[in-house]
Amino acid sequence: MVNVGEQVAAVYAQFADRQARGSSPSLESWARTVVEDPEVRIRLAELPEGKRQPNLVFACLRWHGARPGDADSLRDGVLGHWDRLRTTILKRSTQTNEPARCAVLLPLMHQISGPIALIEIGAAAGLCLIPDHYSYRYSDSTIVHPPTGPSPVVIGCQVTAGTLPPQLATPDIVWRAGLDLNPLNASDPDTAAWLTTLIWPEHDERRTRLLAALDAAANVSIRIDRADLRNGLAALLAEVPSGVTAVIQHSATLAYLSAEDRRRTSAIIADSGARWISFESRDVIALTAAIPESSGPRDLFVAALDRTPQATASGHGDTMAVLDVPKPTT
Repeated sequence: MVNVGEQVAAVYAQFADRQARGSSPSLESWARTVVEDPEVRIRLAELPEGKRQPNLVFACLRWHGARPGDADSLRDGVLGHWDRLRTTILKRSTQTNEPARCAVLLPLMHQISGPIALIEIGAAAGLCLIPDHYSYRYSDSTIVHPPTGPSPVVIGCQVTAGTLPPQLATPDIVWRAGLDLNPLNASDPDTAAWLTTLIWPEHDERRTRLLAALDAAANVSIRIDRADLRNGLAALLAEVPSGVTAVIQHSATLAYLSAEDRRRTSAIIADSGARWISFESRDVIALTAAIPESSGPRDLFVAALDRTPQATASGHGDTMAVLDVPKPTT
């Protein structure tokens, strides 16, 4: 029989070791508090499995004023104010759609012949639907601006291995739309407040960039349909203008599905006839080539084009290693 409390401990230990360590000392400390406190684990085990994720629980604790990294504050939030916390956890979800991931996705999109119709699964507020509205600054001195000039949203990315494509540029996106079970309005103050709470406590630069990206998204006409993949994707693909390359994109989305739903989703995308850009943690989707073993938080995610891995990266997109693999043809 599965011990749910032990499952919770394993999830939070993995979060502490593989994600928070070296990136957020306060959330690493909180995760280890959960691992070590059986009363807290029992409470969290009462939640539906999809709602036990550390990012969500910790953001909801902070939403209610808990002090990040303070073990007593965590215990008070979970054990002393459980009903309030549980209500918020069940209501909210992790929909950050970190715009810095676009720095990792840009070299993939650069390989696709334009003009492009970009469709995103799990679009949230649409921050990854507007990669052509951001400026990029890579550690190898590559700088990319939109055709209209430098953007107020500047995304930095450290290239730890490999080489970026020559003449890297923002894509020619002529049509864009998203799907989400709970679309977010980039101009809504509650959206901004919640999404900034999801940013880890020590990541001030990410918070500043997120607010700028929300402002940019609010000034772009972005359509996000309230639908899931099964009943929404075909409708959007049918609207793609003639002569335009359809590109389906998702980032840190399929990991929230069951293994069977991931397989079904992958099959639907693969059969759609569109180009496929994915940015998911390792082993979420089946890839067509092997990738190097993980060495830490900087390469926990894989960026792939049509299931061919192109780069490994951090989940937040601030570092990437370009892989030496055959590039798909356009």
